[in-house]
Amino acid sequence: MAGTDELFAGSIPEIYDRYLVPLIFEPYALDLAKRVQKLDPRHVLETAAGTGVLTRAMAARLPAHARIFATDLNQPMLNQAKSQLEDARIDWRQADALNLPFEDQNFDVVACQFGAMFFPDKVRGYGEARRVLKPGGQFVFNVWDKISENEFPDVVIEALGEFFPSDPPRFLARTPHGYHEPTRIREELAAAGFVNVAVEAVDAVSKTSSALDAAIAFCQGTPLRNEIEARDASRLKDATKCAADALELRFGSGPIEGRIRALVITAVA
Repeated sequence: MAGTDELFAGSIPEIYDRYLVPLIFEPYALDLAKRVQKLDPRHVLETAAGTGVLTRAMAARLPAHARIFATDLNQPMLNQAKSQLEDARIDWRQADALNLPFEDQNFDVVACQFGAMFFPDKVRGYGEARRVLKPGGQFVFNVWDKISENEFPDVVIEALGEFFPSDPPRFLARTPHGYHEPTRIREELAAAGFVNVAVEAVDAVSKTSSALDAAIAFCQGTPLRNEIEARDASRLKDATKCAADALELRFGSGPIEGRIRALVITAVA
């Protein structure tokens, strides 16, 4: 897995954790952690762990005998995650979800919080999850619904399209919100050998103290920053302000909130 859409480095991990995690990721991490808890697993593998929001949520809910192997392709993201949580039950490890360094049939649950959209080969990534799951084990993950169902990033991408009219940055629409068709998800999971696939839309509310904080989250805490800087690195601050102005125009000044929607998928090995 390589390319700018998968590059979370530099200051991105810190900004991601500070701004983006509470903005959009926390409610869905709690949702996935509760689902994993109900399965009462002893060995959990987390892929695409990022800065550890799901890891922390699972650690808070799983019993003392449970062990979590938290992995991510990006070591800077794992470094940020490790700095937020010390727990002897957690094994932090850099790993590619498409080439997992674990033996077959080793885990009760594989969990993935908003990572599948970044897999360049979805079937291969799903196949790796199935390979390391015990028979009957479950793959529990989520992906974002289409960008029109997620108000903040929708406004941001429209604003940046006007800011860079000749070459609009499309990361948010292309990757985080570019993999949301239930039929395709079911077919690719089936191709990887999974059965009993369930896809559920889950709505939540995104809240933040200001439009500027939301703009910083998306423009500076995701690979959208790489796209902005590739066009003109000197205009990152101006692009962020453009997004903030658009959000404030739509949602008002002061604390703002907007609709977000994800798809939560469970599949049996």
